[in-house]
Amino acid sequence: MLSDRENTFRTIFFKGNEWIPSAYVINPSYFFYNDCEDVLDFMARHPALFRGFVRPERGTFLEEYRRSLDSVKRVGAPFVDDFGCTWETQMEGLTGTVTKHPLNNLDAMKTYVFPDPAVCMGIGPIDWEKEREIVRRQKEAGEFTARGLRHGHTFLQLTDLCGYQNFTYFMEDEEPEIQTLIDGVTDFNMEIIRRYLETDVDMITIPEDLGMQFGPMITPKNFRKYIKPAYRKMMTLVRDAGKIVHMHSDGDIRSLVFDIIDGGCQVLNLQDLVNGIDWIRDNLKGKTCIELDIDRQKVTYSGSPKDIDDLIREEVEKLSSPGGGLMLIYGLYPGTSLENAEAVACAMEKYALGM
Repeated sequence: MLSDRENTFRTIFFKGNEWIPSAYVINPSYFFYNDCEDVLDFMARHPALFRGFVRPERGTFLEEYRRSLDSVKRVGAPFVDDFGCTWETQMEGLTGTVTKHPLNNLDAMKTYVFPDPAVCMGIGPIDWEKEREIVRRQKEAGEFTARGLRHGHTFLQLTDLCGYQNFTYFMEDEEPEIQTLIDGVTDFNMEIIRRYLETDVDMITIPEDLGMQFGPMITPKNFRKYIKPAYRKMMTLVRDAGKIVHMHSDGDIRSLVFDIIDGGCQVLNLQDLVNGIDWIRDNLKGKTCIELDIDRQKVTYSGSPKDIDDLIREEVEKLSSPGGGLMLIYGLYPGTSLENAEAVACAMEKYALGM
């Protein structure tokens, strides 16, 4: 039997795998808006999806978990990140939004100082020695290792700094200052990537959301002019080091997908229904490794367990192949019943893991 690491490599490079690599991610907020003991029981029932999970004693989990939350996920506690952006959230455990933008006026660029990647990730401090040790232990255990940039590393970082509307206008008006801003963000990201490459990690993740429910948040023209060159620099750095490039985006990114792949992406995480299962099959299957982000808006949210089983079976049938090229990931958020959460887990085990 292949190790997790070898099976993942074989999947990404279409060399034939034994199972479809699958990840089940429970958003921290789910524990606060459901009975957390029931959620922990659910995790314990699915060790193949929650590997290494050891169920805590009853009544001991929630408060300790609350204390461990990232600063951007705490209700009633506005947080200023390393770039000077102020975050606030309305739901405990759910990443908030930026409510104050330090560069909403480009005149502020004259005195703006970028954060230091030696000590922070952009969204909080980082201990690089600890990161190296984590990667080393994972590799010793035969695990596939992935590390990378904070979610929202480039385009979203620019909108956080300036405000979405402002940055959109700056691009349309071709304001000369924004290239200096883009270069500063890119240089910060490149140094984070270099430091992760020094850990000998298998894959570098470059995640940020570019899509809306219909279409992207940035025009293809502006993406190609302003953002794609930054993506290409980061992805080339990773590929030149012999490591795998992974890119994630929520939303409808069909008009950007081929530019993302052309930039150097080898594993593309995109959402199923908003992009279309058939469209993904017809345009991406066999050409790049797909990490399919299973629907969390419609079928898994309000459908029946049978609907969920049918959806995941259809996705595996249409997008998988004996050679590989497909991975699955599901994110569980408040509003989805535990019954449906269980149905997703059972379908992933059945159709991806062969259980």
